[in-house]
Amino acid sequence: MASRAYGACVLYQRVVAVRIMYRALSAAVHPQSHADFLKGAPHRKHPGVTNLKTLCLPDELQKAAQAIIHGTEVSGLFDKARSLTNFLWSRKRAPEDVTLRERAMALEKNLWEKAKEKGGDVDVQLLETQITKKVLSNLRKTTYHWSPMRYDEELGVVYMAARLAGGYAAVKRALNEIKKRDPSFSPHSLLDFGSGLGTVVWASHSFWGETLKEMVCVDNSGAMNTIADRLLRGGSEKYEPVIKQVYFRQFLPVSPKVQFDLVVGAFSLSELASQKEREDAILTLWRKTSSYLVLVENGTKEGHQILMDARDILLKKQEKAAHDPRRPSVFAPCPHDSPCPKLVQLPLVPCNFSQAYSPLPLPGAPDRLTERFSYLVLSRTDWAGGEGSGEGLDWARLTAPVLRRPRHVHCQVCCTSGELKRVVVTAHRHGRDVYRCARSSDWGDQLPIIQPEDDTSNLD
Repeated sequence: MASRAYGACVLYQRVVAVRIMYRALSAAVHPQSHADFLKGAPHRKHPGVTNLKTLCLPDELQKAAQAIIHGTEVSGLFDKARSLTNFLWSRKRAPEDVTLRERAMALEKNLWEKAKEKGGDVDVQLLETQITKKVLSNLRKTTYHWSPMRYDEELGVVYMAARLAGGYAAVKRALNEIKKRDPSFSPHSLLDFGSGLGTVVWASHSFWGETLKEMVCVDNSGAMNTIADRLLRGGSEKYEPVIKQVYFRQFLPVSPKVQFDLVVGAFSLSELASQKEREDAILTLWRKTSSYLVLVENGTKEGHQILMDARDILLKKQEKAAHDPRRPSVFAPCPHDSPCPKLVQLPLVPCNFSQAYSPLPLPGAPDRLTERFSYLVLSRTDWAGGEGSGEGLDWARLTAPVLRRPRHVHCQVCCTSGELKRVVVTAHRHGRDVYRCARSSDWGDQLPIIQPEDDTSNLD
């Protein structure tokens, strides 16, 4: 028995020695040290982690929302809120006139060709009338019927029950990207385009409440501005606002020279009627941006496409009379300024992210939900190259859930090279620090990847 115990002890010592030797060899092969990119942080809180734990509304905001809901007494509020949520999630862009004309001409041409194939004597005028009716009927059946949202007080309260907590979660998650990666940023002014219930003000104030001195909320709905103001005042107009220096407008400030440190447009571009209106709004918002422009939309294919269109407009279009000559660069989520690889390689899958949150405590509401959203942050400062420090290290964006397996991790990442790849991260190939960071990361975080990536593959 003693000899067996001694033999087991010797075997254990050998195993420990092999582990120590393996770690030393791994450190020699991968010289990136803990201090190089972790900056003293533990692996679970490495610099690329931007995800937040389950978010709750600020107490003052939640109490004010409940006070307004109880005071309004909308019948069937929970069912109406759920219906509105589904409608907004499935909402598409308004079809462009050019697209409709092209489809009508193609249909008309096809019908005329079929009529010619039948041959025989035909009444041309009668046939033309029949073809016109068929074209119009087909377009009515197959075209998305878009109409603008018009919020009165009741619909505004329904929207609050449906979207207040989820919208706050998405905006705060997007703004956390700036807070985490640019800790020196201390905005003094904020412009919120399409401000709705004012969730951008609350989320921004939670990060930069000490420095923000001017917050301008722009929404063309007077009813929504009234509800947003009441939310700031605890649910009643007789109280003082919890957050000071908030100003409500129905139109953007006129002067092109007036800029704001932080400009946000959350779930607002999708509410514009045409591509021309979206382009004009995007260019106007960029002119008014002195540091960061943040755009957030639903995490659908439509929402992602709207943001990629905005990205292309700002990166490719050179304005003739620009008061601020600094060109835009992509700060997040893309680690590059190249075209979106997901639109090319996975055109049916939007680039979106998720954030857990606690909804308003309404009857029948669950304790926890997940907001799926897409976002885009552009900066007046060149952020090319990401956060990477150290030779051969790039910060790629995780664009799908991380699959953790024994001794390896499967990651789908958008790389600084502008490519979408699958990476199998192991301690042997990438080093112990990178491997442990990968196991601690999640969808939406940035992950340090050591080059060359001989174990990666492009997504087909």
